[in-house]
Amino acid sequence: MTASQFDLTTIGNALVDVLAPATDAFIDGQAVHGMQRGGMTLIEEPRAVELYGLMGAGTEMSGGSAGNTIAGFASFGGKGAYIGKVAMDQLGQVFSHDMKAQGVHFDTTPLAVGAATGRCLILVTPDGQRTMNTFLGAAVEFGKDDVNEQTVASSKVTYLEGYLFDKDKAKEAYRFAAKTAHDAGRRVSLTLSDSFCVDRHRADFVDLVKNHTDILFANEAEILSLYQVSDFDAAIKAVKGQCEIAAITRSEKGSVIVAGDKVIEVKAEPVAKVVDTTGAGDQYAAGFLYGFTQGMDLAACGRLGSMAAAEVIGHMGPRPAVTYADFLKKIAA
Repeated sequence: MTASQFDLTTIGNALVDVLAPATDAFIDGQAVHGMQRGGMTLIEEPRAVELYGLMGAGTEMSGGSAGNTIAGFASFGGKGAYIGKVAMDQLGQVFSHDMKAQGVHFDTTPLAVGAATGRCLILVTPDGQRTMNTFLGAAVEFGKDDVNEQTVASSKVTYLEGYLFDKDKAKEAYRFAAKTAHDAGRRVSLTLSDSFCVDRHRADFVDLVKNHTDILFANEAEILSLYQVSDFDAAIKAVKGQCEIAAITRSEKGSVIVAGDKVIEVKAEPVAKVVDTTGAGDQYAAGFLYGFTQGMDLAACGRLGSMAAAEVIGHMGPRPAVTYADFLKKIAA
């Protein structure tokens, strides 16, 4: 195996997030348009324009699930790269600038003609729950040719975002990226992203977990959906042996890490007030994978993930508001 250039490369939908507070009544009223409270709904550009006009004053920032994870990973001090498709437009330039400003390697060729850079319109209710409405835009054009083989082969771990799996071109790209990583003796990680996403692609996800994934991330709802069980213990039993490591988050109940016959429970970190749950799973993965790529034991990996998740849900937005590297002092203590 050649020396690694990156600790982690993440691959996903390159999106700009627009976050705004919303009432429960507003969310309920949008159900006629397919909006799913607490989930992610794919929308087309006309609906994105309409919904943007209905949203209150909000915050705009570079996002996308895998983009959030690599931003958190870089905040810990990890060497990271990102692969994802933006357009050759203003939002695409903003996304690229944000990535590079955080020390993340990003050189995916932008889309010159066609759809605009994608965006995710995120409505946050008073309980901190986020409801996402995603116009994929240029991200939908992501394919095998956008996978930088050298970047993947020189990364300790390549992390695949489940949301991107909605398109056949992306499925082909993911399998290619996984093979590239494994051929180079590297590991592959997958996040299921969303229970509705799992419902859409269950058979493909089951195959991806069993045959192409070393480290799986999911929350409780997603793992129950994947294996079509109603009991958490049954889901843990089902995932055993399907991949090397499975890290399952359970909100205030913390997380459970499954590795072979070992089951490790990790407590949730305290949060003064839940403001916005956007990015909680993304940042848990960032902390876990930072610990993993630095050779920490699985319990320490889970604790770093919990610290990052607790930080991000205490403010609006899916990316760090503090330097995550400071958490390492608590682990060392």
